[in-house]
Amino acid sequence: MLVSILLQISFTAEPVRAVAQSGPVYIIPVDQEIESGLYKFMKRGFDEATRMNAALIVLEINTPGGRVDSAEQIGELIRSSKVPTIAFVKGRAASAGSYIALNADKIAMQPGSTIGAAAIVDRSGQPIDDPKLVAYWKSEMAAAAELSGRNPAIAEGMTDTNIEVKMPEIGKTKQKGQIISLTADEAVKVGYAEMIAKTAEEVASQSGYSTQDMFRIDRTAAENISIFLTNPIVSTLLLFVGITGIIIELIVPGFGIPGILGIIAFVLYFTGNYIAGFAGSETWILFIIGLVMLISELFVPSFGILGIIGSVSLVTGVVSAAYDTTNAFISLSIAFAAAIIVVIIVSYIFKERGIWNRFILRYQLTKEEGYIPNEPKDNLIGKQGTSLTPLRPAGTAIVDGKRIDVVTEGGFIEAGRPVMIISVDGTRVVVKEG
Repeated sequence: MLVSILLQISFTAEPVRAVAQSGPVYIIPVDQEIESGLYKFMKRGFDEATRMNAALIVLEINTPGGRVDSAEQIGELIRSSKVPTIAFVKGRAASAGSYIALNADKIAMQPGSTIGAAAIVDRSGQPIDDPKLVAYWKSEMAAAAELSGRNPAIAEGMTDTNIEVKMPEIGKTKQKGQIISLTADEAVKVGYAEMIAKTAEEVASQSGYSTQDMFRIDRTAAENISIFLTNPIVSTLLLFVGITGIIIELIVPGFGIPGILGIIAFVLYFTGNYIAGFAGSETWILFIIGLVMLISELFVPSFGILGIIGSVSLVTGVVSAAYDTTNAFISLSIAFAAAIIVVIIVSYIFKERGIWNRFILRYQLTKEEGYIPNEPKDNLIGKQGTSLTPLRPAGTAIVDGKRIDVVTEGGFIEAGRPVMIISVDGTRVVVKEG
């Protein structure tokens, strides 16, 4: 009896502890607007985590949303990952951000964070009411929710304002005209989050993973530069400097600096979009072709054909290099309008150096350059003179001591006869005898 008691004490004295799963834990931030540049960055992070045999990937999400097509790419990346994933919502997983979170194996939320509000909106933030687009996006959200056994109706209520969704777990019902956005506590209660945690380390620990080897995937310097260069304001400024510099260099040649600044601005514009994954080599080719044709139009008579083709090619290159064509057109329009104003001002200031001077005859035949203009002869009318040569009917006469080519009215006048000037028509001086 004593032995059995001692054995029971020995077994119950040491609590059973779960062994944390070892292996690297990779943290990938999702803290910017969702576009193809974010996909490229996350793809690099997933590839590194897979290559290093990571045990877990934690997606730190704090995004207002972004492009649906890019979110779908990222969702496919998460679903196909061989490494388990947990979406850790640190601020808000709004719009397409909630779709990314739903594709992860689990969802953890920081106190004060939210998930949802995934209605489709345009660039100005206005809801898009196209039934086909709403139905498509609603089905995508519902499918993502079902991956982890979550209630798809709640995901649909995050996208569609026209449906009613009951959530008895939190005592709420989404009415028509409303959109679902869940707090951390609400998400846990309705099954849209598995845990609440303050840090990524807590997420890994609560999920049974070791926190000894945790690595954060940070953006490279090039990626940070591309984020700055692809900012809509910066892109517009670069386009403005590029257009202004190139045009000024073309119409007021000889400066050099505007042309250099223009080329640098365009290089930065295309480089930023290339690093971000928006632009390919074809955009550079289109831009260069357009620029060459516009320059050729100034020197090769083509009745505007080269100019039109060049303009279309240049605009196509600039617009296709951006991740959003609407934004690109707006930026290009603003930049072009501002550039025209600056170019007009510069052209006026440096009008004496403009390229148009190459096509205008600027030289004058002046006395200073050795040219003697014909003097007006109207004042000769009525003056007397003497015929120096026979006038048959043209010849030469002496008037006021000067030799003048004259012509009679039709008759002949012998040399040495008195004559009088009766009319002048340009250089034609008419005389009669007497």
